[in-house]
Order: sequence, then C-alpha cells, then structure tokens
Amino acid sequence: MEMIKPHDAAKQIGISYPTLKQWIYKKKIKSIKTPGGHHRIPSSEVDRLTGAEPSKLTARQKPVGLNAISGRNKLLGTVMDMKFEGLLAQITINIGGQSITSIITRDACLELGLKKGVRAFALIKATEVMVIRG
Repeated sequence: MEMIKPHDAAKQIGISYPTLKQWIYKKKIKSIKTPGGHHRIPSSEVDRLTGAEPSKLTARQKPVGLNAISGRNKLLGTVMDMKFEGLLAQITINIGGQSITSIITRDACLELGLKKGVRAFALIKATEVMVIRG
C-alpha cells in the first residue's frame, strides 16, 4: 500500500493542509504514524475522497455522486483560467497538459468555489463539458 505525505495528500484531494490535519484529528480520514511520529495517508484514502476508486456496493445499492459517473467521462485537472461575461463564466481546465474549456453559469462557478489553481473535474457528456470541483 502506497503511503502519501499529508501535504501531498491534501493537494491531491483539493483541500488545504490544515483542513487535512483536522480531518486526521477528527478521524474523518485514516492515517498511519511513522516511527518518527509523522502522519502518512494511505493512497486508498485519497482514492476514496477523490472518487478515483468506486466504492464496494451491495447488489441493492446504486452509486451516488461522482461514483455514479463513468470514470472515462470525468477528467480531473486544475483550473487555469476564468473569464466572466454577464451571466456566464468560461472555465479552462488543464488536464495532463491539455486544456478543456467549458461555459457554465456565473452562479455555478461561484457556488463551486472555482478559482485559478483549484482542482476540478471536467465531465464529458455527449457534446457538452460540465465542471465539478474536485
């Protein structure tokens, strides 16, 4: 099992380091202490929180949230540029060195808390690209 330093795990999850430390103390995320007393986060915990790995579902359960969306249709990247005009926002996300641009409402952009440097998913559905903060 791969162990990740808290700073790196926070970055991958898309939260601040202080928030991650609070989650560790409140047992919202599992961590393991090294012999030197440093926390390490199992990669499975990062996967759980980012939706990278589908949860184990019973026959009666249906996936919810990001797990309900096919993995090939959601691409995690970083917001690189934002432009606003009237009720609309143009969001450009860098995904592995490639850019995807989407037009969403200004309200949706503000509600998602999107800004440059924030991790976000581009959801590809037919001819449109939707954005979800990651």
